[in-house]
Amino acid sequence: MKKTIGNILRFSFFLGLGLFFIWLFMRNLSAEQKHEIFESLKIANYWWIVVAVFLGILSHISRAMRWKILLEPLGYTPRTSNVFMAVMIGYLANLALPRLGEVSRCGILTRYEKIPFNKSFGTVITERAFDMLSFILLFFVLVITMSGKLHFYIEEKIYAPLQSKFNFSGDPDFSIILALAAIAAAVIIVTIIIYKKFRHTAIYKKFYNLLHGLLEGIRSLTRIKKPFQFIAHTIFIWFMYLLMAYVVFFSLEDTSNLGLDAGMAVLIFGSIGIMIVQGGIGIYPAIVAETLFIYSIASTTGYALGWLIWASQTVMILIAGVFSLLLLPLLNKTTHDKTGSPAEENTQS
Repeated sequence: MKKTIGNILRFSFFLGLGLFFIWLFMRNLSAEQKHEIFESLKIANYWWIVVAVFLGILSHISRAMRWKILLEPLGYTPRTSNVFMAVMIGYLANLALPRLGEVSRCGILTRYEKIPFNKSFGTVITERAFDMLSFILLFFVLVITMSGKLHFYIEEKIYAPLQSKFNFSGDPDFSIILALAAIAAAVIIVTIIIYKKFRHTAIYKKFYNLLHGLLEGIRSLTRIKKPFQFIAHTIFIWFMYLLMAYVVFFSLEDTSNLGLDAGMAVLIFGSIGIMIVQGGIGIYPAIVAETLFIYSIASTTGYALGWLIWASQTVMILIAGVFSLLLLPLLNKTTHDKTGSPAEENTQS
């Protein structure tokens, strides 16, 4: 009962947080701007959403095949269909509660492929560690390559409002550098205080163990039998993620001329929103709008596009996840009837 109540509260919290971000973005818009957003959603070419869903499915097929590579050194060769459906059910579960998906997909392999939960969960940690490493690398590459555009954004969105509000003057470049230095110093000071105050608490130890688990996951990559295939799948997955966001640009006339660099910016900064709020509801479109401001796209158009991209990703997960839930027991029952065993090839444990 306590666990159920806790899950309901967590779901309600993230849903409420998403609704708060929707309100936060919409509250200062005029009736005309709100009309522009809804008009953009009305005239959008939704066939590009279909293309984005297809690309998303391809990325998750590749993810399933990459997961199989991680399971092979442990002596398991599960069916690709089962691994793919486990991945999609996991994403479906993650829409409701964070980290529930990782538990769900490992539980599916335990049930249908007889792979011990702790062993499959260890490979998920490895997978997440490598994805996080890839994300951090792409983030820094993006920041370096678009430093000029970020400078423009900071000057327009941060420096100019502060200047008008507090009526101060001076060199914008120096003020921006000073502000960034102050933020960096504050982060360092807060980090030191948190470390000294909370290093003996359960919360600190939980985060420390999580970081330790990520490092262990990265080290375990040395045991992979097919490292080049693993890296190739990783590159393909992220490229499909990029295309999945980018093709939606063509659904609106105002964003159809943007390049892949804008798609990469939306992918990386939008991913941060998904990390902050479960499923990215509410915050993802707002981040897309702010990101595309750098590329001279009106905030109303960027916000509408953000909802279109978010919808394409969510629809893909809902469709594939629900179908996987329905097909998984049916297909494995058929296999069981033919072979007499749901996972005959997995004899090691």
